[in-house]
Amino acid sequence: MSIFDLIVTAIALSMDAFAVSVGKGLSTRNVRLKHGLICGAYFGGFQALMPLLGFLLASSFADHIKAYDHWIAFALLAVIGANMIREAFSKEEEKIDSSFSVKTMLLLAIATSIDALATGVSFAVTDTNIWIAILLIGTTTFAFSAAGVKIGSIFGSKYQSRAEFIGGVILVLMGIKILLEHLTGAA
Repeated sequence: MSIFDLIVTAIALSMDAFAVSVGKGLSTRNVRLKHGLICGAYFGGFQALMPLLGFLLASSFADHIKAYDHWIAFALLAVIGANMIREAFSKEEEKIDSSFSVKTMLLLAIATSIDALATGVSFAVTDTNIWIAILLIGTTTFAFSAAGVKIGSIFGSKYQSRAEFIGGVILVLMGIKILLEHLTGAA
């Protein structure tokens, strides 16, 4: 993947964490800098860790699936993106409390970074520089999450579902791009 593709992927992956951070900002009285830094550290850290884990797991068998790796990358990104789009239109209200405890933040960080694990698998089959990818994903998610807390405290929840929708569309489009590049020989 090119640097541009990685930046776009990093933004898309950070949308779940951004949406949760907006919710945290909504539910917290007297939002302070430390609240944004806590969200940024947890979400950014896990969003960087999970693609690395996915990459390491998939790298061990990448040579065995080279003939259809583009289909795997497409399917993973399309499913993740479609799920984000579905969640954006879901009428079910996610309960987000104002706690910033280790237990709460750890559970939220894991929940919002599962898609990054699967994306790490796609990185292994697309010859992506994993170190650049995790640096971009981690820092982008940190920034979006930290800002999301403040945005949530100011603007409310109207941006949560839009963020998830945009993130989902971007991931689906990245999957289609990978597939088309391979099928047309442009990779």
